[in-house]
Amino acid sequence: MGIELAEILRQCGPAYRQKYAGHIPIHHLQAMQAIETCRTETLDGHVYICPDCEQMQYSYHSCRNRHCPKCQNENAQAWLEQQQAMLLPVPYFLLTFTLPAGLRELSRRHPRRIYDLLFRMSAEATQKLARDPRFVGGQVGMVGVLHTWGRNLSYHPHVHYLVPAGGLASDSKTWLAARQKFLLPVKALSRIFRAKMHQALAKVDVDVSIPLDVWRQNWVVHCKAVGCGQLALKYLAPYIFRVAISNRRILQLEDERVTFRYRATDTGHERLCTLAAEEFIRRFLQHILPKGFVKVRYYGFFSSGVRLHLAVIRQQLGQDSIFVDDVQSEQVEKTAAMLETVHRCPVCGHPMQPGGMILPAKGRSPP
Repeated sequence: MGIELAEILRQCGPAYRQKYAGHIPIHHLQAMQAIETCRTETLDGHVYICPDCEQMQYSYHSCRNRHCPKCQNENAQAWLEQQQAMLLPVPYFLLTFTLPAGLRELSRRHPRRIYDLLFRMSAEATQKLARDPRFVGGQVGMVGVLHTWGRNLSYHPHVHYLVPAGGLASDSKTWLAARQKFLLPVKALSRIFRAKMHQALAKVDVDVSIPLDVWRQNWVVHCKAVGCGQLALKYLAPYIFRVAISNRRILQLEDERVTFRYRATDTGHERLCTLAAEEFIRRFLQHILPKGFVKVRYYGFFSSGVRLHLAVIRQQLGQDSIFVDDVQSEQVEKTAAMLETVHRCPVCGHPMQPGGMILPAKGRSPP
């Protein structure tokens, strides 16, 4: 049986913090503490008692940190249900913009600023090209999520956008359908994205020199069709709350070396990677986002200020407006079902009753 990330941080984290004291960002330290204490006696919780056999069960609270593997698994489904009201009955595309290697040291030092530019410049580039009448001819809707890791925990910042196949004309009333198998030319999109990032970074005072080759090379932009709205959302939902590494991928911690599995991008075959615990922790921490940074963003007619246009688009596409109410009713039913869930005794199977609170362990408080 594998080992959890929390246990690796509990065993090897103290040495890591001591070695790099004064050089670890505060949000990295906070994430480490949260993951280490998640669902342990350090946090408070509840006691449940079986009225039949008097069996007691302790349920400790979660840390709710967005980088914790234990706390994010259930959130993807909840987000998926909330997004149903934005679905359109058209094909969807997945657009991916990757930050080139020459800018990654800069993004490590200034993650909030560079990640924000990655979002804004890629969205602006997409909207500019989409307005070209040779392609869409209007404003497109975009749901974007930031990812910073490769499959072996390498540093690989990129943004995924889910985009419906069509756009809204300048009159904000007319729907312009795009082709089902083609949205935008990625080579042209790559050049526009690169130029916008170049212009934006020229105005930013940074402490890392940018190699000139960055502005001469081809930047990586991908676009692929992902099917209807339902399929597209299910495709994107895991990206929203996925953390850099899940507990099920970690195989062992032995002699201060961590072994985990990952799937190779080129072949799709499963491989093993073994790293010194210190390097494993370093790789994991480089994917901790700055506190309060919004990793899911909406642009075009999906942005919060103009979502009223969605009703106009649905009307033109022949989609029943009751669709939104149906989705909300379904969410209410699922929430009610969750509230009815009870703790059952692991010995006799009877419903257990609350027996009181568990106070946090002395000496440390919840993160």
